[in-house]
Amino acid sequence: MNSPISITAIASISPLGISQKEVWEQYLNDDTALIKLNFDGTDTWVGALGDEAKEQILALKESDSKYKNLDDSVLFALFASREAMKTAGWSKEANFGVNIGSSRGATALFEKYFEEYLKNKTSSTLASPTTTLGNISSWIAHDLQTQGPEISHSITCSTALHALLNGYAWIKSGMVNKFMVGGSEAPLTPFTIAQIRALKIYARDATSPPQNEDNLISASPGYPCQAFNLEKTQNTMVLGEGASVVCLEQGVPENALAIIEGIGYATEVLEHNISISTDAVCFQRSMKMALGGLNPDEVDVIVLHAPGTIKGDSSEIKAIEKIFCNKVPFLTTNKWKIGHTFGASGMLSLELALLMMQHQKAIKVPYVTYDSVPEKISRVLVNAVGFGGNAVSILLKRVE
Repeated sequence: MNSPISITAIASISPLGISQKEVWEQYLNDDTALIKLNFDGTDTWVGALGDEAKEQILALKESDSKYKNLDDSVLFALFASREAMKTAGWSKEANFGVNIGSSRGATALFEKYFEEYLKNKTSSTLASPTTTLGNISSWIAHDLQTQGPEISHSITCSTALHALLNGYAWIKSGMVNKFMVGGSEAPLTPFTIAQIRALKIYARDATSPPQNEDNLISASPGYPCQAFNLEKTQNTMVLGEGASVVCLEQGVPENALAIIEGIGYATEVLEHNISISTDAVCFQRSMKMALGGLNPDEVDVIVLHAPGTIKGDSSEIKAIEKIFCNKVPFLTTNKWKIGHTFGASGMLSLELALLMMQHQKAIKVPYVTYDSVPEKISRVLVNAVGFGGNAVSILLKRVE
């Protein structure tokens, strides 16, 4: 089918808030949303939901007896999905598909039930049904009463954009004309934090940001996650929680936010469990596929994956320089502000892309010096990659 596919709604819950107006206002200031929480006696930087968002999740959990035993990863996705469907104007019991993924799924519940088993050598009745990966999309389909297909998957940190690829393919096949896609992650648990620390990539403490020529950020706090800072001398990944969901529709309806102009994906040959090549061959391939026959100079902005690690950030930049050798677009990321939300990160990056296109304003990374800023934003490329080099690139075009 040659008809274009559009994004008609996006909704999220993250450290930046719960409404698109609130999220955009947060992006307009240079303050990070990262905070310190205590995990096993150690203060740790994380991107945690704010009080209002937590209240909304608690209200959702208490609204139905069936929801009281669900993991936060499911509740986050339920909240975002309800808001997205409302914004898109979709009706319940419609024939739309659902594909919401997660890197780690029901993290807190799984750890809770496994700890109970280690102590008591017995398992709770709800341990299996509430921790299986498929329960995210299943609960959303139940809640929204959709009659379409329901799919969950995990492809580590590129999970949400892989969900978009899947929804895009379903619509192109003609089997459905609408799909809800996204990612959800609730990884702020002691064991998950310990795992990332064991990789020696977690941020140890805040560092003072370099000041730009205009001295615009001299009053801003330090940035514990130095994503896209190519001068850093230590890894600075910080974990965050949240969910983001978009509605895909065939054609270009009046409420279209953007058109998906290109999709790309690639996987590298592994040399190590978390390896990526020095010049991110997977990103080179995914970006080239997403661009298709488009002149790379036509891309105005790239939202980087940039996890805040030395190798991860530098390899993506090198890949971009190889593909956009004549003119590297404006580069930005949101991980310095909200942390790395694993399976949800790609869709939260796509949210930033849509907001920049909608408001026609490029969001800078405050500790990065820019030679120029685009006056008009018509095309934005969004990147994501997971452990094992599973890269995805999505090219968005503004609806004129």
